[in-house]
Amino acid sequence: MKIEIQVANKNHTKYANLIVDLIGDAAEKRGTGIAKRKPEYIIQKIEEGKAIIAVDKERVAGFCYIESWGHDKYVANSGLIVSEEYRGFGLAKQIKEFAFKLSRTKFPNAKLFGLTTSLPVMKINSELGYVPVTFSELTDDEQFWKGCMSCVNYDILTRTDKKHCLCTGMLMDPNSEKKKK
Repeated sequence: MKIEIQVANKNHTKYANLIVDLIGDAAEKRGTGIAKRKPEYIIQKIEEGKAIIAVDKERVAGFCYIESWGHDKYVANSGLIVSEEYRGFGLAKQIKEFAFKLSRTKFPNAKLFGLTTSLPVMKINSELGYVPVTFSELTDDEQFWKGCMSCVNYDILTRTDKKHCLCTGMLMDPNSEKKKK
């Protein structure tokens, strides 16, 4: 196994349908907490230079993308997925760390955030400096929240006026990091 993690490029757009299927399969198996995406959306992220892909020869081992919200004040690393046969080797952490570094390079002053129901992702986020927060501390950009519509828990989010869900909101504020130093 020789997995290469890199910023996805146009050569990787051929994997868009497979990535969508990986995300959909994971959502179905977990039964919670993963918003589905269309191949066109994945291709857009790749073409914008906002996608990270892990490839083992010609096989997709993992994927993640970056999205900015609120006029680039907030950035999310989303869609983190690792193919089943590559799980248990720390690949999710490597992809997430790569996405984190790319996000900090592209958006150095943005607050990084994420929503997750995954304990391993929460642990990785914590190691990167994220802390659990209430949803009111996340972006108020309606486009972000529309992305949650395909999640099975969307009704919880809407019933609570975007205050509660089964996901945990996590935030890394670079300004609080600077204050600590």
